[in-house]
Amino acid sequence: MQIEKLYPECKDYLWGGTKLKENYGKETDKTPCAESWELSFHKDGPTKLSDGRTLAEAATESDLGEHVKDFSFFPVLIKFIDAKQDLSVQVHPSDEYALNNENSFGKTEMWYIVEAEQGAGIYLGFRESVTKEEYEKAIAEKRLTDLFNFYEVKAGECYFIPSGTIHAIGKGCLICEIQQNSNLTYRVYDYGRKDANGNERELHVEKALRVTNLEKFERTALGGDLLGVSKYFNVRKISVKNETFSTNEKTFAAVCCVKGEGEIDGQRISVGDSYFIPANYGKYTLKGEMEIIMTEIRKYYIGIDLGGTFIKGGIIDDEGNIIVNDKVPTESDGGSEVVVRNIASLCNSLLKKANMTANDVEGIGMGVPGMIDSERGEVIYSNNLGWEDFSISKELEALVGLPVRIANDANVAALGETKFGCGKDYNNTVMLTLGTGVGGGIIINGKLFEGNRSAGAELGHAVIVAGGEQCTCGRRGCLETYASATALIRDTKRAMLADKNSKMWEIGDIEKVNGKTPFDYYDVDESARKVVDNYIEMLGTGIANIANMFRPEAVILGGGVCKQGDALIKPVQAVLDRDIYAGTKGPQVKVVTAMLENDAGIMGAAALWM
Repeated sequence: MQIEKLYPECKDYLWGGTKLKENYGKETDKTPCAESWELSFHKDGPTKLSDGRTLAEAATESDLGEHVKDFSFFPVLIKFIDAKQDLSVQVHPSDEYALNNENSFGKTEMWYIVEAEQGAGIYLGFRESVTKEEYEKAIAEKRLTDLFNFYEVKAGECYFIPSGTIHAIGKGCLICEIQQNSNLTYRVYDYGRKDANGNERELHVEKALRVTNLEKFERTALGGDLLGVSKYFNVRKISVKNETFSTNEKTFAAVCCVKGEGEIDGQRISVGDSYFIPANYGKYTLKGEMEIIMTEIRKYYIGIDLGGTFIKGGIIDDEGNIIVNDKVPTESDGGSEVVVRNIASLCNSLLKKANMTANDVEGIGMGVPGMIDSERGEVIYSNNLGWEDFSISKELEALVGLPVRIANDANVAALGETKFGCGKDYNNTVMLTLGTGVGGGIIINGKLFEGNRSAGAELGHAVIVAGGEQCTCGRRGCLETYASATALIRDTKRAMLADKNSKMWEIGDIEKVNGKTPFDYYDVDESARKVVDNYIEMLGTGIANIANMFRPEAVILGGGVCKQGDALIKPVQAVLDRDIYAGTKGPQVKVVTAMLENDAGIMGAAALWM
């Protein structure tokens, strides 16, 4: 399938205007033209193509993408709405209620304000929490809107409306609505209007009373160009001049032009036009001066990086984009129950910030310090947290209502860098984190290698000098004792104490030494140069051993020492190239620096589900 222009089904609801016909190119004999269903597989108004077929008839499963296969129906419906009069006050039920009572799905939606007349606005949610009795009384007394938030709107704004939220579009608004594919609406109040036959339109008060969220509504907005997310749609606003995009096997893309004009892969597109780009189409180019709304279907995961001081978390989509993130104190002194409650609280807070529910998310992934049994979801031993044999996955699942997967935190960081960071172009990588110790992780064919009972890989505890420096693990000569930041600082102090004339003493107190110190003085001080050269030789030797065993495509280095950039990476690469088995005759291994920094943990944790 190629990129297809969409021809919408139009609706002549009595509250509609004529702007969609006059200014947005809608060709219909219906007056008024209240709505145009731009992307619709719904039986009440299917979208058509230029050859007269409906999109539903023409699009194959591969055109729609893998994510659509997970639904029993096409998940999204996109409309333009022109409100010449106020729309009814209404509410949409959740999936759970609708499936149990209406043999239908519920409806979550969002509104992008394309244009708005002076003073135009919307009603959205209750200003303060109300009781069911107060709600019912206000309906009976026809003063329901007195309880609502009224937002005076302007072009470019976006409002997300979860199912169960009372709402109404006011006159003078022209809106692009992206919604769950459902036409189920409970009308609560309609200003006493009558239809063409002189009958007042049906109300659904009893049903509305059962499904409306009576809590105070708090509007939240996502950052950047992201407008709204749910399991049914992912929506971005993009200002176009000359931009290249692409689709892959995961999802189609729908493009709606809301301002200006231009081209989409050579086809003309102007305000009001909508196009369908099939999954796996590949690259396509948008040119011109225009603003578009792009809708796709994405999957979402919660990633948790459990540290000794803070718990970091985020909601990540299947492309590695962070939707929202945050952190809370770990409070490990309070015991495992306190920590798990804090994790659960963070998960729920993230969902609220993103206007999501647990039903929108595939699962929770978590990186945990210590020895982990990933298959059973247990922490066997964590010195940082003081835990032994703790079934953290079961505890968290019970609190949040989502399945949980866990792995060692260093392994998780390696997975994050490989999936979404500097290793994303490789299937086989090894990561070494050069910090207090040397952590590590191995990715084979895009999957995390954890070894027997998930205990691998302790790469920092491979011996590179027999009988060498004492390691905290009990052995001598481990890579960690020569290549960690701790080792670098130790050797720098030793060099300074052995050479009272070293320029490194310019820093003053020897306790001010850090991993940067010998690199700063490398070009002017022989002792500093010896420290750095020895450090690079030891690190390079360890990397060569790992490369000879696993033959990765890249070795990723993380940690503060890596901020030295080429001063570290180039000489380490030279040692690796010198010592790698078979030299230039064998496959080469590239040394690269990590790029995700503090986000590697949460992104790798989310990737446990991908």
